[in-house]
Amino acid sequence: MLGAAVAVAAVVGAVRAAPAEKSPEPAQPDAPAVVTADTLHPADGKLRIIHFGAHPDDAEIRGGGSGALWAEQGHHVQFVSVTNGDIGHWQMAGGPLAQRRADEVKAAAQVLGIESSITLDIHDGELMPTLENRKTLTRLIRQWDADIVIGHRPVDYHPDHRYTGILMQDAAYLVTVPFFCPDVPPIRRNPVFLYSYDHFERPVPFRADVVVAIDSVIEKKVDALVKIESQFIEGGCGGHLRPLPDEPEAREQRRRDTREAFKRRFAAVADKHRDRLIALYGEEAGKKVRYAEAFEICEYGRRVSDEELRQLFPFFPAKK
Repeated sequence: MLGAAVAVAAVVGAVRAAPAEKSPEPAQPDAPAVVTADTLHPADGKLRIIHFGAHPDDAEIRGGGSGALWAEQGHHVQFVSVTNGDIGHWQMAGGPLAQRRADEVKAAAQVLGIESSITLDIHDGELMPTLENRKTLTRLIRQWDADIVIGHRPVDYHPDHRYTGILMQDAAYLVTVPFFCPDVPPIRRNPVFLYSYDHFERPVPFRADVVVAIDSVIEKKVDALVKIESQFIEGGCGGHLRPLPDEPEAREQRRRDTREAFKRRFAAVADKHRDRLIALYGEEAGKKVRYAEAFEICEYGRRVSDEELRQLFPFFPAKK
């Protein structure tokens, strides 16, 4: 598997290492370098969130609204695509598609206002829960010094989704163990680990522990998603079933239709988990929420009280 043996994430198109006879160049700000104790992020009183999606679009779909809300309050958010998405289209593939999809999610991140978006160089459809990949996610969580880690449940139709969830789970304790990946300092305390929303029922249905109202950022989220044109405008792997028309007006109509479809999708999450919205926002506000994202707390991470949960999601109103 190309890139599966790398110790730390490789951004698509990342700068190559300097020749062995020369001193290595300092890492650039966006380079996914292995961190050392003196390169950890200084405490600034802000939360640090890392969201793992299996492909370049998954974190954006499942957590783009919450990411935008955190970012608006100055918190640090990083989206990571665990595979490069290089077979996720009906007309193109390989390196050109991987580069295109990496560029698309970077553009989406700019719209959302989040700090960082990186794509690992692992082939789409070939992710496995190997030791090397476990180390990669562990290093990334430590590098980001995360308070919150989000990823898929290991209950899903797509193997890349399932294995992203397993890899996240496997890192949930090891991020604190000093001599696992000793080249990166262990995180100070185990983060809170969350599963992103899905609709699968077997063997265990999704439990909505946290439901976030995203009404105030819904346009921003949808604007970000339509930046991912290869998937949501051109149809990704299934684009041959509904090819993008050539006429400019028809193309614009496709974009409008896509935006409305996304809004219906996020409205359905709010309607399905209305009781939890009311519990978190109060009856009056909870009933008015139109669009939402939902998360389940993973029991392998740090367990939190209701009070601490509200600190981690500071857009919830104070409990009366």
